[in-house]
Amino acid sequence: MVLVLTRTYFPKGTNGILRYTGTTICATIELPWRDNLSVVSCIPEGEYFIVKRYSKRFSWHLEVVDVTNRSLILFHPANNALKELQGCIAPVLHLKGPGLGLESRKAFTKLRNVVYRQLDAKESVLLLVQS
Repeated sequence: MVLVLTRTYFPKGTNGILRYTGTTICATIELPWRDNLSVVSCIPEGEYFIVKRYSKRFSWHLEVVDVTNRSLILFHPANNALKELQGCIAPVLHLKGPGLGLESRKAFTKLRNVVYRQLDAKESVLLLVQS
């Protein structure tokens, strides 16, 4: 499975559209690009694998692995990148502005269901991040 995240960069946040086989799954919000600095920047464009992860804070969610000089890059619910993200990616149903979205929990559930089906079938999930 290959998910394609196409981004648009703004000074106050990064917005994206996440697609699978050309069909939109959801929009995304992230921090602005700040040279891949931990906690304050979105991750670099490139190819990454996605795996299941569990934490007390987010329960079952998704982790983007093998990001250069970064760790714990997650897909998790958030509606305001600057206030709620530390380098992670938040799925949203609607974009409201740069780094701002609406109905993130619903979008995350939709994304998680699509990705978990593939992971449960022992198939890899590749994330292609581009602009």
